[in-house]
Amino acid sequence: MATLSVSNREQKKKRIVTLVLMAIFLMSASYFLIDRKDETIIIVSFPNGRALETEVADTPEKLLFGLAFRETLPANSGMLYIFESTGQNHIWTKEYRFPVDMMWIDESHHIVGLKENVAPCREDDCPKYSSSPDAVRYAIQTEAGFIKREGATVGLELKYTLRM
Repeated sequence: MATLSVSNREQKKKRIVTLVLMAIFLMSASYFLIDRKDETIIIVSFPNGRALETEVADTPEKLLFGLAFRETLPANSGMLYIFESTGQNHIWTKEYRFPVDMMWIDESHHIVGLKENVAPCREDDCPKYSSSPDAVRYAIQTEAGFIKREGATVGLELKYTLRM
């Protein structure tokens, strides 16, 4: 009788784990199936007059997934991460399909760190990138080569404009 009870408990645990995993999968799938035309877009302007159209990552899901599962990133576009608070914030390239450049920006919209040509990661344990030691409020990911092509450097002040 005790053996049967243990077996029932294990089956219940397996069912619960399966249901939780299915729920996570469905929530993730729905995130990637939404119409991206309703996304918030901020135009980031550089001192040289160039503009970068960025999709805003301002929810926990967008901050977690970033550009994951996308096949490409159009030229002169990117993702602007807006963190909940200024500090040592991290992003990664888990499940990315292409390399990216990363720019770290402080509260006054000045670039405080750059990382070029960051490779995608398909492993379970991917590296997390930060602006260490500088505290940041924002990060921008663009196509690899953007930083070099546009001459982005630490200290540049960026302007943000909400696209209506």
